[in-house]
Amino acid sequence: MGTTNHITTKWLGKMAFESTNPSGHQLRIDASPDDGGEGSGFRPKALMLSGLAGCSGLDVAMLIKKMKLEVDDFQIETIANLTEEHPKYYDGVVVEYHFYGSNLNEAKLQRAVDLSVEKYCGVMEMFRRFAKLEIKMVFHTL
Repeated sequence: MGTTNHITTKWLGKMAFESTNPSGHQLRIDASPDDGGEGSGFRPKALMLSGLAGCSGLDVAMLIKKMKLEVDDFQIETIANLTEEHPKYYDGVVVEYHFYGSNLNEAKLQRAVDLSVEKYCGVMEMFRRFAKLEIKMVFHTL
């Protein structure tokens, strides 16, 4: 049997919840004012995209270190399309990896992203079960 994650998510009243992570950190989830909330926390579907970017980002950051690559800055833009019918879900997601630096090794950075996307990132694999993924690389030479 594999590892299990146990998350406790407690109602704070109105539309707000507090979710406790296995690491002991907490985050607040809330609906937008349009949906009866106060907008004081993360939206659940958006959190999924943060989870996707964070999972792959950790892989890529580890590989940048392992491959001794020179990268001044790095960010991931995640743009998702939501279906119109309920239950609404992401049916398409574009994941853009932006690398900034004066000495970027584009081939090795591409390899790092490929390893994350194809081999290491479990969240990417979960998304693949319900959405069409498009991966883009953008190099910004400083």
